[in-house]
Amino acid sequence: MGHKFVEIAFTEQVKKIQIEKNSRAGYERMEQGEDFNYLLSQAEADFIQARDSFYMASVSETGWPYVQHRGGPAGFMKVIDAQTIGFADYSGNRQYVSTGNFRTNDRVSIIFMDYPNKRRLKLLGRVSLVNDTDWNTMAKLEDDHYRANVERAFIIKIEAFDWNCPQHIQPRFTESELEKLVEPLNQQIESLTKQLSTYSSQNAPAQMEIIGEGPLSLVVTGVRQLTKKIRAFEFRDINGGLLPEIKAGAHLVVPFIDQKGELSHRRYSICSNPNRRDIYEIAVLKEENGSGGSKRIHETFNLGTQIRCGYPENYFEINPAHKDVILIAGGIGITPIKSMAQSLQSQGRKLHIHYLGKSKTEMAFSDRLEREFAERISFYESENQVRLSVSELLSSLSEKQSIYLCGPERLIEDVVNQADKIGIAKERIRYEKFSVKPLANSQPFKLNLARSNRMIEVAADESALDAILDAGIALPFSCKTGECKSCQVKVLEGEVEHRDEALSEEERDDQRLMCPCVSRAKSEYRSIDV
Repeated sequence: MGHKFVEIAFTEQVKKIQIEKNSRAGYERMEQGEDFNYLLSQAEADFIQARDSFYMASVSETGWPYVQHRGGPAGFMKVIDAQTIGFADYSGNRQYVSTGNFRTNDRVSIIFMDYPNKRRLKLLGRVSLVNDTDWNTMAKLEDDHYRANVERAFIIKIEAFDWNCPQHIQPRFTESELEKLVEPLNQQIESLTKQLSTYSSQNAPAQMEIIGEGPLSLVVTGVRQLTKKIRAFEFRDINGGLLPEIKAGAHLVVPFIDQKGELSHRRYSICSNPNRRDIYEIAVLKEENGSGGSKRIHETFNLGTQIRCGYPENYFEINPAHKDVILIAGGIGITPIKSMAQSLQSQGRKLHIHYLGKSKTEMAFSDRLEREFAERISFYESENQVRLSVSELLSSLSEKQSIYLCGPERLIEDVVNQADKIGIAKERIRYEKFSVKPLANSQPFKLNLARSNRMIEVAADESALDAILDAGIALPFSCKTGECKSCQVKVLEGEVEHRDEALSEEERDDQRLMCPCVSRAKSEYRSIDV
């Protein structure tokens, strides 16, 4: 900001407030050096001539400011030279407030806005009305292809201007700007639709194979590579209808054929905007050293793949009473957090996202989230030694803030343990794991299935649920992470090492229930009602 703008805008009272608010030192430096902010450079000229509207303030005889919006075709404000701009004033309402004000006070203040790019230019000047007989100037300011009546024209001599910071500018887009943004997507959709049509016609027999046996029939209509290891799969209703309504935090249990040719399932959070009914999107991290499910989905799910699965379930729903929410995501844990952030934003609730990962290039949706949430998201890239201080974050929480967290076990334990130390109520912290706690140091044990009259062995590196299913005994289950209690069973004999997050203390102690997907026996033997 050159000192000409400072000279006009920074009155003695303004300077006093800057001193009171401890900002004066920074602005004093702006009053030094060469004065240049009254001569437009090519950058300012291009910016002004790209605008199709601006806000203009005049001052009345009573001292009141009067703000008006002026609109027209892009570039209707003309740049005549480095210190002069002008525009044709088109017919509108017939109050003539600004025009009347300019007769007694020629001062004018203008703000030019670029909403999509979050930029604004403010300008101070002296305005004069173009004489009706000055046809040469009038011709320069008119727009030949804009069908509107010109009533008058104004010339503005620039006194000073300043570029403002982008803070708090919410991006908005005109119809033409949206068309430009959407055009690549429309082209991609058209291309993928043609691919799908060709694929379907050339592979009709293979397309008849449907994976799974659930009531919800879905087809893969989009595949996107988000990072080197993370791939997004878009599902639509197989008949083109609307999908069941969901809330943020919901997940799908996705069926697939494993390497043995057998039907298997994995649970994935729905990461698309929960307000959408046309698609469900999941993001799958390909784990080279995992159990093989993610690799198989990466290898076998393509455009046109059809599945039948259960309806979405939700064990991680946002409490409606939580109006100010801190969201923490570690790695692929961003999948439920993304949909939560979009849901909270649409409801007008306060939120801030803390996203942890190795680098932005390996953090799914990082570019989109940065655009969508701007100052309401913080990134922590371990590759650049930028880490989240859990203790500082928790210590700064107000009593009205709640935490929703998804990520690796160590991150969840760190947050939960530190929150407990400083006395944050447990109900203010909700979390979901995307992996089961490792079975390291677990001991094998015998499991008596009393109702089935079977005795089975549970190995140190397998869950009791998997051992029961491998024995050919059907048992309901869903999450396999101890969060939904779909697989809960009654304990008849033996002590339990509870590792679930779903059962209450009363259910564990008085009702003698356990979740065999994660919990184990404390001794060598246990009997359950299965």
